Amino acid sequence: MDLQQLRYVVEVASSSSFTRAAERCFVTQSALSHQIAALERELGQRLFVRSSRSVRTTEAGDAFVAHARIAVAAADHAREAAAQAAGRVVGTLRLGVIPTVTAVSVPHVIARFRRAHPEARVHLIMGNSDALVAGVRRGELDVALLGLRDEVSPSGVASRELARESLVAAVPSTHRFARRTDLSLEELAGEVFADFPAGTSGRAQSDAAFASSGVPRDVSFEADSAELILGLVSAGLAITLLAPGVIAATSSDAVAAEIIGGPVRVEHVAWDAKAPRAVATAFLDVIASVTSGGEDETGPEESSGPASSGS
Repeated sequence: MDLQQLRYVVEVASSSSFTRAAERCFVTQSALSHQIAALERELGQRLFVRSSRSVRTTEAGDAFVAHARIAVAAADHAREAAAQAAGRVVGTLRLGVIPTVTAVSVPHVIARFRRAHPEARVHLIMGNSDALVAGVRRGELDVALLGLRDEVSPSGVASRELARESLVAAVPSTHRFARRTDLSLEELAGEVFADFPAGTSGRAQSDAAFASSGVPRDVSFEADSAELILGLVSAGLAITLLAPGVIAATSSDAVAAEIIGGPVRVEHVAWDAKAPRAVATAFLDVIASVTSGGEDETGPEESSGPASSGS
C-alpha cells in the first residue's frame, strides 16, 4: 500500500465516480482502477461496490476511507509545511463558491492567486451556502464564498464580510411594473415568481422577507441557476428577487426595481478557524487585497445559527 493508492481511494469515495476521481488525480481511469484493485487484493477486502450507474463504499471501504483521509491530509500538510518553511505555497486549494458571487470576480482572484503562487492549484466546487459551510467545517473545503441573509453569519467557521446588497425585483420589460423605480412587497402579492428550489439557501432570504411581511407569494417556477430564473423572467413567465449584481452579470433584459424594506444579501468569505492550510491563508490574502471595508474577521459563533437561512 502506498500514499497514491490512498489518495485514489479518497477521491473515488468523495466523488462516487472512478471517472471523476481519475480526472481529479490527473491519471487515466484504467490506471486508477488498476491501483485500487491492487490495494483491494492486498487488503483482502472490497472497498467499493461498482455498478453501471454508481459507485459506493462497502462497510470495509467506509472504515478504510476514514483513516485514508487522515493519512492523505497529514501527508499534504507535511509537504505544505516544508514548502512554507522555504517561502513557497504548494498544494491544492479547495475553493467552494456559490453561483451568484458578485463581491469579487472569482476568475480574477484565482488568476491573481495563481500568478502569486504558481506551484499551487485550485479545485473549484460550486454549491449553495449550506453545503459549502458544512464542507469547510468538515475539512473538505479550505475557503468558501457565501451569500447569506442579513441576520445570519456562518457558524462554526472563521469568516469575514465582503459586501452587502439589497435584493431588487426583476420583472419582464413588458410588465406593468417595468417603469417603476421602487416597489413594496405588498404590491408583489399575486404575482407569479421564479426562484431557487424550496429549502435551499438561495431561496431562504426571499421566503423570510415575504413571511415576515405576511405577504403570500406564488413560486410557480424553481431552478438552480440564476441565469435560467432570469430567462423565465425575460420570457414574461414570472418575476423574481435577486441581488442587482447577479442581474447585471447576465445577458437578461429583465428590468430591475428597488424593493422598499426588502431583504439584504451579505456575501462572506469563510475558512477553517482552527488550522487553515497555507494555500487557504495565501488565497485569503488575495481576497483581502481586492476587497475593502466589511467587518473584522470572526471566529466560530455557535449562536449565529445555521447557514441554511442564507443564500
